[in-house]
Amino acid sequence: MALLSVRDVTLRFGGIVALDEVSFTVAAGTITGLIGPNGAGKTTVFNVVTRLYRPDEGDVLFEGESLLRTPAHRIVRRGIARTFQNLNLFRTMSVLENVLVGAHARGRRVGAREALDTLDYVGLADVAARPASALPYGTQKRVEIARALVAKPRLLLLDEPAGGLNHEEVDELGVFVQRLRDELGLTVLLVEHHMGLVMRISEHVNVLSFGRKIADGTPEQVQADDAVIEAYLGADA
Repeated sequence: MALLSVRDVTLRFGGIVALDEVSFTVAAGTITGLIGPNGAGKTTVFNVVTRLYRPDEGDVLFEGESLLRTPAHRIVRRGIARTFQNLNLFRTMSVLENVLVGAHARGRRVGAREALDTLDYVGLADVAARPASALPYGTQKRVEIARALVAKPRLLLLDEPAGGLNHEEVDELGVFVQRLRDELGLTVLLVEHHMGLVMRISEHVNVLSFGRKIADGTPEQVQADDAVIEAYLGADA
């Protein structure tokens, strides 16, 4: 069953077509990859799903109902949360304060106990009182994931969570994302440039290039697709 359906979405910025009739589905309970070269439109898809952008054409369905009539500030209440490609933490606030403020900004009031429980789940309870700026980059990434999780989403949009992480941290992230799916029953849509991570943990992968979907399938199918190879490596590869 499709939890999220992106249907023939087109988005233009003046004369630039950022998304060109993009369609794909995300099945409930899966980890689905969304990949493509820089500028392919991946984060733009996230911005359409979360209602930061309104598409010129097409529709986005969540649990069979259109999201296009849902204001951006109510998207979290529909069950969708996201992280961002660039860290969006309050650097002088503590880790706990970041989670509490993030939950409030997403339209959900939570107490310190619930926020601490979430931090404990992501392995950060011991740094709850530390300022976010004092933490290593990989740990800050987990703080942002905790902020998304405290909203109790059914669909989690992860925008390049492996960016800036070392090899060991990427491996740990992959295991962690699978835990989110298996233990919390979350559905995950993953935008990521780290191909090893995407291919290792995704059941299905969609590929964008210049705003168009050029391929989709299992990781094995996508890796063998000529259009995908050309998009990443060039026509002479």
